[in-house]
Amino acid sequence: MTAHSLKTPRTLLIPAMLDAHFPLLRWAFESASYHAVVLDQEDGISDVGLRNTHNDMCYPCVLITGQVITALRSGRYDPTRTVVMLPQAGDACRGSNYLHVLRRSLDTAGFSRVALLSLNVLGIDREIGLPITVTMIRRALAAVIFGDELMLLKNQTEPFEAVPGSAEALRQRWLFRLAESLRRNSGLSARATKHTCREIAADFKTLSRVDRPVQPVAIVGELYIKYCHLGNWNLEQYLREKGCQVCVNGFSWYVLYYMDTHLAEGPLWERLGFRLLMRYVSSVQRQMISTMLRVGFTALPPFQAFKAASAGFVPFSCTIGDGWLITAELAAWAQAGCKKAVCAQPFGCLPSHVCGRGLYASLQRKLNNMQLVSVDFDASGSDVMVKSRIQMLLDNREP
Repeated sequence: MTAHSLKTPRTLLIPAMLDAHFPLLRWAFESASYHAVVLDQEDGISDVGLRNTHNDMCYPCVLITGQVITALRSGRYDPTRTVVMLPQAGDACRGSNYLHVLRRSLDTAGFSRVALLSLNVLGIDREIGLPITVTMIRRALAAVIFGDELMLLKNQTEPFEAVPGSAEALRQRWLFRLAESLRRNSGLSARATKHTCREIAADFKTLSRVDRPVQPVAIVGELYIKYCHLGNWNLEQYLREKGCQVCVNGFSWYVLYYMDTHLAEGPLWERLGFRLLMRYVSSVQRQMISTMLRVGFTALPPFQAFKAASAGFVPFSCTIGDGWLITAELAAWAQAGCKKAVCAQPFGCLPSHVCGRGLYASLQRKLNNMQLVSVDFDASGSDVMVKSRIQMLLDNREP
């Protein structure tokens, strides 16, 4: 190993997934060993993915594979010093197998020297697991909370902004400021996070607003499709152009859902550790929500209250993939007064079809003022078909 390779961090490529959070979350993976880069390639990645993986794989896998191979073919990254990181939930969702599918695809495409790393907390694929450090956890948790608040506040402010683009401009200024804090590993304690959340909420409250008629529309569904514009074909932008207020719940609810459903097994010391971590995240999430409510914004209830309020609407035994979280979010949005929802999932995602679509009819009978449209996104799908289904929802009168 050369002296150069010892001093220079390797490039850690992170496929796009969380539009609102990855500008901050990337700093959780920045270290002396790795320089984290969130991929931004978009053009033609679906075709590249289809040519390099089986077309029976779900749509997120096709997009991720296509984006990674397109990035490597750009020549911007040295294959011998490049690592691709993928998260793994470790359950029956096919997303847990993306890493092995991508390995074969990279080998076939001529990138066998590019290494892969698994990001998971269940100890799977230990030989290629990314080591999780205290610094990484502190940065990641703060990034999730800050990303949630910025996303929620922007979505509630943007439809009413007096100056077009002011909400997004304010969000970008905060992203720059928060990225510096994460880079320096400063201001990440629970107390400091609470103070920063207050500042963010107060800043958004100062933006000039104009009352306009808008209809709130919730987006729920599979994780990648819900949060990534690549997976949902710029669904949020489309809804905004139609005069809607986009309602997307925060990522911290998924983080707590995952802790609640996937980390209940293992040695006693490990379970106790995850319970303490869950308690900490729940506490910070409550503080974030409290600061938003105090200045007149809204949010779905904190996780424990959110889960309790969902009892009777969804069986909590549905824990594969996004599991009961999908239906619980629908119930929570209905209780919050949002009467229309787009239920988005990749075509062929069995957990979403069973735990999501399989419960929509039952949920509509229990929430007779809620209107749902189920939309599948896939490489073989039609943009016209997707938009026509969503337009029927928007045009339909509320009961």
